Amino acid sequence: MRALISMVVFWLFAALAQAAPLERDALAQLIMPPFSLGEPLNDKGVYSLLNSGGAEAGYVFETEPLAPLPGFSGAPINALVVLDLEGKFLDVRLIEHNEPIFVSGLGEAPFHKFFEQYAGLSISSSIVVGTPYGDGSAGGSLVYLDGVSKATASVRIAHESVMAAALAVAREKMQGIATSPPAHPNPEHDEALSWSDLLEQGLVTHKTVSNAEVDAAFAGTLWEDDDPEARENPDAPYLDLWIADLGPPSIARAVLSEDGYAELQEFLTISPDDEPILVIETARHGLVSPDFVRNTSPDWLSAEQDGLPVALRDSDLFVELSPDLPEALHQGTAMILRTDRRLGFDPARPWVLNVAAVREHGMFQPESGSVTLSAEHSTDERFFTRPGVVEPVPPWQEALRARQGDMIVLSIFLLGLTGGLLFAQNPLADSRAFTPLRLLILAFVTVFIGWWGQGQLSIVTVLGVIRTAAEGGSFAFLVYDPFSLLIWGFAILGFVLWGRGYFCGWLCPFGALQEFASHVGRGLRLPQIEPSPKWDTRLKWLKYGLLAGLVAVVFVSPDQVDKAAEVEPFKTAITTHFAREWYFVAYAAFWLVAGLTLFKGFCRYVCPLGAVMAIGGLLRGRSWIARRVECGSPCQLCRVKCNYHAIKKTGEIDYSECFGCLDCVSIHNDDTRCVPRILAARRGARQQAAE
Repeated sequence: MRALISMVVFWLFAALAQAAPLERDALAQLIMPPFSLGEPLNDKGVYSLLNSGGAEAGYVFETEPLAPLPGFSGAPINALVVLDLEGKFLDVRLIEHNEPIFVSGLGEAPFHKFFEQYAGLSISSSIVVGTPYGDGSAGGSLVYLDGVSKATASVRIAHESVMAAALAVAREKMQGIATSPPAHPNPEHDEALSWSDLLEQGLVTHKTVSNAEVDAAFAGTLWEDDDPEARENPDAPYLDLWIADLGPPSIARAVLSEDGYAELQEFLTISPDDEPILVIETARHGLVSPDFVRNTSPDWLSAEQDGLPVALRDSDLFVELSPDLPEALHQGTAMILRTDRRLGFDPARPWVLNVAAVREHGMFQPESGSVTLSAEHSTDERFFTRPGVVEPVPPWQEALRARQGDMIVLSIFLLGLTGGLLFAQNPLADSRAFTPLRLLILAFVTVFIGWWGQGQLSIVTVLGVIRTAAEGGSFAFLVYDPFSLLIWGFAILGFVLWGRGYFCGWLCPFGALQEFASHVGRGLRLPQIEPSPKWDTRLKWLKYGLLAGLVAVVFVSPDQVDKAAEVEPFKTAITTHFAREWYFVAYAAFWLVAGLTLFKGFCRYVCPLGAVMAIGGLLRGRSWIARRVECGSPCQLCRVKCNYHAIKKTGEIDYSECFGCLDCVSIHNDDTRCVPRILAARRGARQQAAE
């Protein structure tokens, strides 16, 4: 064991050379005609893109040299990016990766298809991975890329790599990205303002558009005759829009009622980085479509500043205006939007609100068309301060927000399980309902943590950490999957409190499936296979040998790690729900079928992750299973009953092989099963009778 640990530590600190950018000739072959590869522009692999006439038409680069974000194998995802001079993606193509879920899980096709979605999009767009709330519409400001089911974390890392590399080139070559810190409302600025003052000082923007003007915008299009009301009343207002920035308290107090102002301040206490924007519409338009969902991005409204998009979202606040405002505003449609200043929005500089005027043509499956009505707004600098540089929202926070509900359920479960095992171990083991309760917990682990949450921990993560540590890279790839990271955190805590048993016995979905298989086999009265003590000991060392081999592959042939890691059937049985090639399915099924007669054979003898957990269990700070002097000599009951063979003949617990099933704890506490307690009770009865 010590030799193995020393070898693993040595490998952890070994160094590997990072992959070099493609040679110029290899890169040139990836450029699609009529374009061609020009000269290098810097030492990070950025080249000029030439059109058919030899003039500069854009930029060509790989993502890895500019944004080497490690994936779950520990290696970055490298893609080719071709941008035009305006920052539009002409081509994005996957070059190289080692993401396990694609290499030998879902296959390469979904990953390549994901990158194909970038063509035609602009780096100035708000591009996100996921699906919109409700149905997308013509006026939406967000651009959604379809993710890949069961590989969300990997495609998020890929997207961050593409955007980070593209923006790095834009900052250097296009000078089109604003980097100055945005202004923040000054809470110390106190100024008494009335509605008239706001109008006179231009702190409220008023934009009106008549029906005739909208008709003129649609003239010559398919939708020019699709608004009879506009034709009948050409001079009537189509849009009567009012805009005010409610970030400055002085403006908010002048616009909102006392209750409305108080509610806004409570909201800003929770979301201090959001800038609240009030929009009121008193004419026909109405701001949003009937399908709009509160607390989402408005479907007919968008914003931009310096030609770059500004992400807007409904704040879901009830708008109660000041009684001093004109009655027409009280009767209009009002909403408070919010935008995150950390994403670059500067409320003290001019910005534009775009309103989509949407028309439909046809009755069955109508075609939608829109024109954009724009209004520029700015708020005086005196209401703001400019703090230091504001960091953008980190990707881990975005990933955390995306799984907020799952994280809450998982946190409650993990805290409950940990507390129960730590503080109520004996009552739990002594309960008559212990076995059904344990099976219920394992069912939850299989369904929610495994199949739903994709939280099956894997040796792939361990190998990725080893490779990253050896290369001196970033461990940021871990935070792209906060669900699994939380389980890792509790598993490491389990090392100290219980050793291997906490994760392997209670939190491993595939381990749970094997335990269910064992119950089925015993229920069917199938003959049980138990290796002899000598062979049991020998076979338990197999998992350490496999772990050492996998770590060696990281350094000898890192591109083959994902294939070697297939010794785990987790990806097949849990991650992909058995939707893989037949030989992977057959391998996973073999271990589950074997579990009918050989109790948790994979976990005990083969699992390299189990070997990692056993090594981590050396941190265990306590012997949490009580023993008596009679345990082992003369009593051997617990050792005989232990399905894991984790109790030595001396009665000592082998915590490296203990799965925390609590069977021996139950026997130890039972007056009718524990031999020393039975004998003690008999001696007490004889002594009492003698008296």
